[in-house]
Amino acid sequence: MHALYISLVSEFYKSRKTLAFWAAILLPVIICGLISFGFYTDSEKILKLNYPAMALWGRYSGNALGVMGMLIMPFYVIFMAFSISNIEHKNDTWKTLFAQPLNRFSIYAAKYVFAILTILICLFLFAALTVAFGHLLQVLVPRYSFSGYNPIPILFKYYGKIFLSSLGILSLQFVFSLLWSDFLKPMGIGFVGTIMGLITANVGWKYAYFIPYSHPTLALRITNEAKKTADPLQFPVFTSEIITSLIYAVILFLIGYVIVSKKSIK
Repeated sequence: MHALYISLVSEFYKSRKTLAFWAAILLPVIICGLISFGFYTDSEKILKLNYPAMALWGRYSGNALGVMGMLIMPFYVIFMAFSISNIEHKNDTWKTLFAQPLNRFSIYAAKYVFAILTILICLFLFAALTVAFGHLLQVLVPRYSFSGYNPIPILFKYYGKIFLSSLGILSLQFVFSLLWSDFLKPMGIGFVGTIMGLITANVGWKYAYFIPYSHPTLALRITNEAKKTADPLQFPVFTSEIITSLIYAVILFLIGYVIVSKKSIK
């Protein structure tokens, strides 16, 4: 456990100035800020629609959820997985890492855990800033009805589901980034996979959940369908694509460790 902690701290210091790390903070600020600005400038048009509080939150938060869950999240996870391994590839420091008095599993697990924590930070900020900017809009435009509904439980459930749906992609891209040191192969496969995932999920192919890159889109699409006929909070979390994502995550995590354990330090 101590070795894992040391490796995790090391990952933070190595990654804290990278674009992948700062994107976890900047993406939520930029996207939520732009959506809020749009709601502020178009307030007269939106007020004419007479949304009740829950529906207003749904329209407002749905913009960020749609952009983040279906498009940005897969690409961000792909870039995050590449960035963490690329630090070692670029500086040729795999040998230095393995020469330390730390076991290889701790070194590998720390990279994986750091990627998960960064994704969690990103999603937490999306949820928190959605709520914060919504209440700011209420202050700026008092006729809005944001104060009439508490969106926190449903938002954190939505973003929790998006997080679980991203683990399969993260684990797969982690394996690719360990196998190849160049940018084009892992990123290219990830981009193509994401396009395939979006298409197969949106056309309703019944086997789309076997494609890891389709999981975020499927998670939101199935959740939105369930929400139409039930209490907004009563949508299922562990649907087929989430279960598949977790299975992929476990299997590919182990495959990644096998790859790392066989790396030569000579």
